[in-house]
Amino acid sequence: MTQVPDVSLLPVHTHPIAAESVRDLKAHLDRGGTVIVAVRPGDAVAAELAGVEIIDECPDTEWFVTLADRPEAARLDGEVAVCGPLAVLRPTTDEVEVIATTSVRFAHGPTMTRRRCGDGQVIATGVGDLDAVLAHPTLGAYVGRFVSDGDSPRTEDIGVAVVGYGPFGGMGYLHGLACTETEGLRLAAAVDTSPERLEAARRDFGDVAAFSSIDELLASDAAEVVIIATPPVLHADLARACLDSGRHVVVEKPMCLTASDADDLVNRAAAAGLALSVHQSRRWDTDFLALRRAVETGMIGEVFNIETFVGGFEHPCRAWHSEESVSGGAVYDWGSHHIDWILRLHGGAPERVSCTTHTRVWHDSTNVDQLEVKMIWADGREAAFRQSDLAAIRRPKFYVQGTEGTIEGHYQPLDASRLEPGRGYLSGIHHHAERPVDLRLARYESNWGLLESDLPPVPHPGWGFHRNLADHLLLGDPLAVDPRESRDVVRVLEAAHRSGADGGRVITL
Repeated sequence: MTQVPDVSLLPVHTHPIAAESVRDLKAHLDRGGTVIVAVRPGDAVAAELAGVEIIDECPDTEWFVTLADRPEAARLDGEVAVCGPLAVLRPTTDEVEVIATTSVRFAHGPTMTRRRCGDGQVIATGVGDLDAVLAHPTLGAYVGRFVSDGDSPRTEDIGVAVVGYGPFGGMGYLHGLACTETEGLRLAAAVDTSPERLEAARRDFGDVAAFSSIDELLASDAAEVVIIATPPVLHADLARACLDSGRHVVVEKPMCLTASDADDLVNRAAAAGLALSVHQSRRWDTDFLALRRAVETGMIGEVFNIETFVGGFEHPCRAWHSEESVSGGAVYDWGSHHIDWILRLHGGAPERVSCTTHTRVWHDSTNVDQLEVKMIWADGREAAFRQSDLAAIRRPKFYVQGTEGTIEGHYQPLDASRLEPGRGYLSGIHHHAERPVDLRLARYESNWGLLESDLPPVPHPGWGFHRNLADHLLLGDPLAVDPRESRDVVRVLEAAHRSGADGGRVITL
């Protein structure tokens, strides 16, 4: 399997290209390299390099780009929207092939081309905003596949085993459902020490192989991908065993409980050329996707403070999630999601971490009742994650400050209560954190004041994590959840847990 290179590291040129840089670009092409260029009006150098001419100039708006029917488009949406000024292109040499078109006034014209230059190539786009093209989840992947010299895509489904099968409502069932509904994946096996859970897996998904231990699974050829959905204390040892047996591994969050284990797993996977990822499923939550888009497009300027919260005032769950020796501690539960969110929005791990905790009401569990993790970055940016079973009034789920405005999102009750004939009122209250929040954005305009707007959740992307996993294994696309990112999350979680046990001592990462 060949990884698709990061196209941001390649020579990329918007208009206009200076004539004196052409020699360097051609030398790069002669070495078998790739040049990516946006062809814009007035940029004769770019047009000549790409082997095209502009036959129509269109304004800055939303356009629908249709991918050509070719191997690089496998498993990608065939038509996607992108914004920017548009130039319709026409090849001027036989070396140029059209790789995407756009409908303009009900006629499709070339808007992405590829020109072979010896062992090198020029990828050209008529969409003027090249950054938008490369950042686009479909078009960026499409361009990346032309850059890669990967093997032919696999066609057979990939067998997946779930270790620690939770039946309906559990993570084992979720992964089984995702594999069933994701093209390219197939739930092949379930592993659990409980015969009842293995029987539930058979009932849920039919013909799946059942194993009572990880050793039995690894002695078979039932699956080449193992998803570890056990309590966190078992993650590291199980992942090591699976990687050492030559299996690709997905670990439920958190990846593990210590930074040393995380480093070991990352290094083992890299040395063996195996995929390692963490099911950071809430990166695909529709409210977080809306928040991330608002932040990355600069709607509130430069972000300097992020606060997130989860909790309420209620008895904590009485399962293993509340037992420190099994879960790792309270911060490893929801903190695995919220710290991941914060690190994604701030672009990396903080410099300093501290955590304060309270155990004041619920004394039947070993987890703390409330915690607050504070993070400081080297440039002064900050963040806080709060989790509480003592919050009778909930804080906002998201509170994000930037230099030009603020975004806030509050939890709302998720109520499916109903009246049913013969039964009367039936309560249907579900966990508050499962409902996406609407975001409120307020930004300051000089000589005007605060302008407020609502940001609804973005459309649901479906099984985003599992689809990416299949694309990675079948086509070599980059993993959406890089294990090094999850290692940074574990570093923060471990530091927070240590700080909380030591009276809130500040720990430098």
